[in-house]
Amino acid sequence: MKYDFLSKLGIKSVNYGATTGSSDGWLKTNGNELVSISPIDGQPIASVIQAGAQDYEVVIEKARIAFKEWCMMPAPKRGQIVREIGDILRLYKEPLGELVTLEMGKIKAEGMGEVQEMIDIADFAVGQSRMLYGLTMHSERPRHRMYEQWHPMGLVGVITAFNFPVAVWSWNAMIAAICGDVTIWKPSSITPLTAIAVQNIIAPVIDKYNIDGVFSLLIGKGSEIGEAMINDRRIPLISMTGSTEMGIRIGEVVGRRLGKTILELGGNNAIIVTEDADLDMAIRATLFGAVGTAGQRCTSTRRIIIHKSIKQKFVDNLAKAYKQVPIGNPLSDGVLMGPVVEKMAITAMQAAIEKARKHGGRLICGGERLTLKGLESGFYISPAIMEVSGDCPIVKEETFAPLLYIIEYENFDDALRIHNNVPQGLSSAIFTTNLHYEEQFLSHLGSDCGIANVNIGTSGAEIGGAFGGEKETGGGRESG
Repeated sequence: MKYDFLSKLGIKSVNYGATTGSSDGWLKTNGNELVSISPIDGQPIASVIQAGAQDYEVVIEKARIAFKEWCMMPAPKRGQIVREIGDILRLYKEPLGELVTLEMGKIKAEGMGEVQEMIDIADFAVGQSRMLYGLTMHSERPRHRMYEQWHPMGLVGVITAFNFPVAVWSWNAMIAAICGDVTIWKPSSITPLTAIAVQNIIAPVIDKYNIDGVFSLLIGKGSEIGEAMINDRRIPLISMTGSTEMGIRIGEVVGRRLGKTILELGGNNAIIVTEDADLDMAIRATLFGAVGTAGQRCTSTRRIIIHKSIKQKFVDNLAKAYKQVPIGNPLSDGVLMGPVVEKMAITAMQAAIEKARKHGGRLICGGERLTLKGLESGFYISPAIMEVSGDCPIVKEETFAPLLYIIEYENFDDALRIHNNVPQGLSSAIFTTNLHYEEQFLSHLGSDCGIANVNIGTSGAEIGGAFGGEKETGGGRESG
């Protein structure tokens, strides 16, 4: 194996793709082989033998059995187990963060930060395990008392995306666990090794408490494992992160059986920069939001809606900053932007640039495929800035890559109209020193997104703060 941290995480050349959670819970799957490719150099890391229909039934039945005991365990005791999961994740923070970087492509600091999110949400869930409150109410009937008590739902299906391959699982699994639910995890087929590593890390805790089946994993095709999960009446809740198209499919299928969904789908996040904004602050936030994770966060900044009086100064300074971004191997120190996750992302970004050009857009900088020494087969592209009009059709689409659109406005009502005139509604921000603009942006007639920020960028999430969006971003909230 090329990287020492793989063996620390129990990753082999060939791995099985299903487990009920314990050290000996790995099933000897016999499905098709899935090869995980690192976007850093385009080379295989390891392969996974995917789960099939028979493996699916084994995992689901084990989860159903585990739920009957898990839901009867006192919530604070469930919290103690989650605490120990957080503690063991602390021990493996560096190697797991490095694997996130190797398999997904985000820089090492971001990979480590993602594991820290897992640890933080575990800490949050521990506290919540002692605060599962319900209301008591005065009954209208004599000599009666009335109260509400929250009960666990049962099996929770968690379908995660490649861009946050471990953190989003923890957002769901840790909170589900303290509520008395059990989790079946289907990770992205682009990042299966990180999921296997997580299961290997937490297995000693599962063994210690004999809770095999509480945290399960199924790696397989969406057309097989994914479809089985969303159609399965034994799974009352599906929490899914991914594309809007995929979310529509899941919403329809789960809704048809009257199941519940948490859908965190596409984002097309904008920052409004008013004429009185602190430009240095706005430029730093834009750079971090648009270039971080190579533009592959759900909350990445995709649009800058800026007052025409300051647009040129902002664009000139931002373009200078873009040209100074170190791009390279994300495992190396000093690199601020790694590769996109696959070649298809480069193709999609360059196609979006051409579509914008056809509607009068002007490319300010970036957009070139990069061939880096020693990493010639990696998936690198220079981050791009384009100046477009507010009604340019491609601006209404999410391009999951480091492509930023600059749109000017004349008055604040126009800025809000442009901001809200996209199908997505995840994250938003405004940079201003004007209290009137700020309050208007935060009002029910302002940003139509699930998350609204003032003088801070669009990207990121706060532990304990509800995370999710409106419109085609789906619905429901994770993490808090």
